[in-house]
Amino acid sequence: MKVFKFGGASVNHAAGVRNLAEIVRTQTENGAIVVVSAMGKTTNALELLARAYADHKPDETLAHWQTVRAYHETILRDLAGPDWPMTFRAAYGTFIWMETVLGQKPDGPFDQIYDQIVSAGEILSTQIVAAYCGAVWADARQLIHTDDTFREGKVDWPATQRAIRQFVNERATGEVIVTQGFIGQATGTSLTTTLGREGSDYTAAIFAYCLDAESVTIWKDVPGVLNADPKYFDDTVLLDRLTYQDAIELAYYGATVIHPKTIKPLQNKGIPLYVRSFVQPDAPGTVIGNFTDRLPIPSFIFKVNQTLISLHPNDFSFIAEDNLSEIFGQFAEAGVKINLMQNTAISFSVVVDTNPDRVPALLERLRQTFRVNYNEGLELITIRYYDQATIDRVLVDKKLLLEQKSRYTVQLVVRP
Repeated sequence: MKVFKFGGASVNHAAGVRNLAEIVRTQTENGAIVVVSAMGKTTNALELLARAYADHKPDETLAHWQTVRAYHETILRDLAGPDWPMTFRAAYGTFIWMETVLGQKPDGPFDQIYDQIVSAGEILSTQIVAAYCGAVWADARQLIHTDDTFREGKVDWPATQRAIRQFVNERATGEVIVTQGFIGQATGTSLTTTLGREGSDYTAAIFAYCLDAESVTIWKDVPGVLNADPKYFDDTVLLDRLTYQDAIELAYYGATVIHPKTIKPLQNKGIPLYVRSFVQPDAPGTVIGNFTDRLPIPSFIFKVNQTLISLHPNDFSFIAEDNLSEIFGQFAEAGVKINLMQNTAISFSVVVDTNPDRVPALLERLRQTFRVNYNEGLELITIRYYDQATIDRVLVDKKLLLEQKSRYTVQLVVRP
């Protein structure tokens, strides 16, 4: 069985849903698992909605919800005309369910509220796609079991594999099954969890691993994996193939074409991953697999909106194991991921995504033990298989604040 994953850009309008259906029809022979993200920028809109709802702002909550519902209704009318509530009954039911939830008082910490609200994007998109394709709709919340770490659920692999295999084995051979990316359910509760932002790729890998799939294909709006983001480079190069190791490294450092957690489950079972264009579905794209040859050219990864935090012990002691243990514990408790770290005898510096919901509170806690300095509005540039010419190229008109090199990779923290 093959596993396909379609992101939000592939279903951001009715024509995209039709194109998805055609790709599934022509690219599958013996059934498939089709993982679909929320449509267009729905997740962003639902994040605003979740924040307004949690902050007890009913007018703002209603306005955000009306925007989300109107966007989906436009797609539904395009697909089925004025009788769309009859054709897409499940999606209509989700509209009603969301309005019921939003009419109640928020309950629980924000991350829990976030997962219950934002997951509606994937529920709606898959209900629409499954109905349009005449496919089986699968509720990922009944199949992917996690712990109760909201917004970053950790998968219970044995329970998940049992549930997925049982569900698929109960279906007729050759059926297309449509399910949600990004979401699961906390074991022992009825509460939805999410697997981390942009986690739909990871969902596809979970299904592939559990089913020993033939392959995974991620359908994107780019021709495959490029050696740089076209937003930053005009002369990007398509990479025909990548080793699992290079793909893991690029994803870990922030390459947005693949979610960081996606590769390892596939590598463990030798399942190839294809990245192909839904705009040109007959083009070969990029294949990631058990190859031995490394990348022939440098690859560039840019992460913007970064914060550089430097910590110094208040008692003028050295940065030692006890300091590091406390620092890492504080970051883990705050849910702030470190993109780069570097230490000297008396300081420890990290680079993180600028997150107004988490970073300010973390800085306040760190100030209880350390002298804290930080710089915002920075960029983190990673070059895989670098040379000095590539470094000089990306530093034009930028101030270098921090540099870290390994054998194959260099990371540069710069002020634009």
